[in-house]
Amino acid sequence: MNIGLKCFATLADADTCDYKNSTPKTLPDGSTIRSLLSKEAIPEKDVKLIFVNGQQAALDTVLHNGDQVGLAPAVGGM
Repeated sequence: MNIGLKCFATLADADTCDYKNSTPKTLPDGSTIRSLLSKEAIPEKDVKLIFVNGQQAALDTVLHNGDQVGLAPAVGGM
């Protein structure tokens, strides 16, 4: 199946994920967010917010062909 992946803030530093454009990814059917992170070598502990098609999701969310995934780290401020 094919999905789109966008990463934000410090996660966008990885070569596998861009914050401006959705990066196309091919995954086996039945893949989850957790398996996507593993495949892309993105540590689970670095991901705070997960969105699939604009809706908040979890690590065990099963992905489907055409899904758009967004990943963001924890952010802090003053």
